[in-house]
Amino acid sequence: MTDPFNSPGAKAPPRPYTRDDSKRRIRSFVLRQGRFTDAQQRAFDAQWPRYGIDFSGTPQDFDALFGRQAPRILEIGFGNGEALRFSANLDPARDHIGIEVHAPGVGRLLNALAADNLSNVRVYHHDAVEVLEQEIADGSLDEIRIYFPDPWHKKRHNKRRLVNPEFARLLVRKLAPNGRVHLATDWPAYAEHMWDVLDETAGLVNTAGPRGHIPRPAWRPQTHFETRGQRLGHPVFDMLYARGP
Repeated sequence: MTDPFNSPGAKAPPRPYTRDDSKRRIRSFVLRQGRFTDAQQRAFDAQWPRYGIDFSGTPQDFDALFGRQAPRILEIGFGNGEALRFSANLDPARDHIGIEVHAPGVGRLLNALAADNLSNVRVYHHDAVEVLEQEIADGSLDEIRIYFPDPWHKKRHNKRRLVNPEFARLLVRKLAPNGRVHLATDWPAYAEHMWDVLDETAGLVNTAGPRGHIPRPAWRPQTHFETRGQRLGHPVFDMLYARGP
């Protein structure tokens, strides 16, 4: 199996996310070394300079990065990137930023973005909380999307859930006026948890009313995770929150 960051000529981010980073605080993810194909390695080698954002721990100038001023969408934990790719093609007037810690998914997306020759997408291979805290200015995002985050369904693991009060307050800070947060999950217990947190977060208003959800919107494709969940009988909850007063 090829190591995506140590093979000769690899041009992946200079500071790849490592297991040692997880010692600093409780994380919402566990790094699993999936199969990294030659094609994904070539994607890092060839496409990272075009589509990748190297984490620096300092605020990014996204106008310079994209070469224009445009509303921005951030997708956290994009997996294989199918929703991010779909949205970028559907909505070329807005710039899209994706964050994912698992290298195989990043590699797949890099190949797809190059195949589509898209210019309105950039991606991080890093922890989303650190990117939000250190690289994205307050009030700068038009929309934040979080699709099918790990539900950490065992009670002893609930503390690892990405959606928690501190994280919700961070999202509010990063949203522009009238910005919104779109989430999706196929775990009812996690949906209840999201409502518990987000309905009580100052600055967020559930567009479907308290503990409400919406039909899957046109900008979110049905992902393979969602399809798998539906085969298992899981209902799907889309939640849309607006940045309120």
